[in-house]
Amino acid sequence: MRSDLAKVLHRAGGRTLLEHVLRACQPLKPAQVLVVVGYQAEEVARVAKELGAETVVQQPQRGTGHALQIARRAIRKSSRLAIVLPGDAPLLRAPTLATLLDTHRRGEAAAIILSAELADPSGYGRILRDSEGRVQAIVEDKSATPEQLSVLEVNSSIYSFTLEKLWPCLQALRPDNAHHELYLTDAIAMLRQRNERVLAHRAEDPLEIIGCNTRTHLAEADRVLRQRKAAELMDAGVTIYLPETVLIDPDVSIGADSVVEPGVQLLGKTRIGARCAIGGSSVLVDMRVEDGAKILPHCHLVSSRIGAQTQIGPFARMRPGTDIRAGAHVGTFVELKKTTLHEGAKAPHLSYLGDATIGAASNIGAGTITCNYDGFGKYETKIGSRVFIGSDTALVAPVRVGDGAYVAAGSVVTENVPADALAVARGRQVNKPGWARARRRELRAARKKSTKPARRCLSARKPRRRAKARPRR
Repeated sequence: MRSDLAKVLHRAGGRTLLEHVLRACQPLKPAQVLVVVGYQAEEVARVAKELGAETVVQQPQRGTGHALQIARRAIRKSSRLAIVLPGDAPLLRAPTLATLLDTHRRGEAAAIILSAELADPSGYGRILRDSEGRVQAIVEDKSATPEQLSVLEVNSSIYSFTLEKLWPCLQALRPDNAHHELYLTDAIAMLRQRNERVLAHRAEDPLEIIGCNTRTHLAEADRVLRQRKAAELMDAGVTIYLPETVLIDPDVSIGADSVVEPGVQLLGKTRIGARCAIGGSSVLVDMRVEDGAKILPHCHLVSSRIGAQTQIGPFARMRPGTDIRAGAHVGTFVELKKTTLHEGAKAPHLSYLGDATIGAASNIGAGTITCNYDGFGKYETKIGSRVFIGSDTALVAPVRVGDGAYVAAGSVVTENVPADALAVARGRQVNKPGWARARRRELRAARKKSTKPARRCLSARKPRRRAKARPRR
């Protein structure tokens, strides 16, 4: 990965790689989930514990066989079967693991390997089968003969083991390799040498076994996960135009007959109702959008609520804590932070509304701002119902405007405005008749004066002739 971050903490499809693997295990309702951690153990353990997994530390890290030896100390003695998975296989699905486990139980095997057939198996260990279809050996890519390299079935490093059969082989592992590590594949070979039954189950979707060893793999996993999510939503009645351009996180939900335009990002735990429209290039993070809301293009909305039948944008921004009630309207280049816009209220243009409450059916003129910060603290602005705020008004918090009041355009409001009053807070206008005409005459006279020929300077005059000196007698 060429990264300081532990590989399993890299993200694809809106979750860490480890989280995808753990979530694939949950539907099986395992009695115990163990995560073997090493590099950045505390950070990895934090993710594992949030999903109910226990952790054990492998230190030093001496291979996959050694990792399972470490895990054995924490595995409950009553456990009969164990599935072993790598932490970097985010495309793995729960039904595939369930089928693997069922095949193991029905086949009475000591071990069963999840395999897949790849068009390009380069780099993977090949699964070699005997005449009865059982696993005969796993041959690593570097050690395979030309004939073995032609085999397309590969090892996924995902296994199901009968533990009483595995433990003796695990104990017998030796680090007889270039890296001096203990390999779990050697335990598979030992089981086969002891005439134990080892089977392989092919995954229906070969992509499920793909691990993430490079940034390219990570990008491919992200693409597949996003594609799956978009397909799931479209199957549920959501229209998504150009789904390959849309980013939708796994916890996002969208109601039927909603439309998502190209370039949209729906992130976190965003909830969108039915019959909504999300305009192109908008970004929604942890948003709640109710039925029939319309979000126009290029909006950035975070941790807020948008009520039914509202219209937002284009180019609107909502910061956390904003609550837009039913039928309200937020227009172009309007920014809101921790603000409630009640039913039918409007802020159509070019405004900043922070730490504010705006009553039903009020209108906020273009260029209005709530001055909510004095350099030390944040203060609240309260605007009542049916209030008209004129354009280019500054409301210096804390301040209140009563129901039905008017505030004249260009005002700086520093005191409360009573209900049904008109507030005018600006300098008085003075008209001076004829001033502009006189000013234009002055300017014309000044221009004419500046274009007259300049007076010759002394140095430009011809030099005077000097009188000839008289000869001395």
